[in-house]
Amino acid sequence: MVRPAKAVLPLLAILALAAALLQVSRRPAEAQVPPHPPGTVCFTPYFWCWLPAPQPVGTTCACFHQQAGWVYGTAG
Repeated sequence: MVRPAKAVLPLLAILALAAALLQVSRRPAEAQVPPHPPGTVCFTPYFWCWLPAPQPVGTTCACFHQQAGWVYGTAG
């Protein structure tokens, strides 16, 4: 006879793995950005764009998306 505690442990491990994979899959995709001078690219949570003029790295910037409008990000 299988003890219930021993039968539950593999199930908990599978559920924990599934939860971890779900968290990883929810992260935004990181696009490859070509080489660039610091502060000339704006990184939003889901995409990036070129800045019209360099900004200090880490400052707030914005990219225009045709469907979402202006999306804020960070200069990098």
